[in-house]
Amino acid sequence: MRSFVLSAAFVLVGLGQAQAQDAAAGEKTFAQCRACHQVGENAKNAVGPVLNGLFGRPAGSVEGYTYSPANKNSGITWDEAVFREYIQNPRAKIPGTKMVYAGLKDEQRITDLIAYLKQFNAQGQKATQ
Repeated sequence: MRSFVLSAAFVLVGLGQAQAQDAAAGEKTFAQCRACHQVGENAKNAVGPVLNGLFGRPAGSVEGYTYSPANKNSGITWDEAVFREYIQNPRAKIPGTKMVYAGLKDEQRITDLIAYLKQFNAQGQKATQ
């Protein structure tokens, strides 16, 4: 019984490590987002809105970006869980969004992307590690 409990503990620790966030890997994943979105101190709205300070921000609220009514009126506040669901299938999460993206399905890449985006505050300054 003791060895079973110990084995289960190692498995759980391993699962936690498998989902560790890697901001550097997230930056590589963000490369595909760059076609439409920007982050950082000099970021500007493009095809999509700036993603600085994304987490904790209400959807449809970036100054100067013209959102779809669906996004603007979604009532969503971005957090990790909402973003995770959205990025997997934007049109399923917010029907009528103008975001044309098939979705990111790989859980680890989503986790890493979240870590990368969370580094940027609303002014685009990257938090120090």
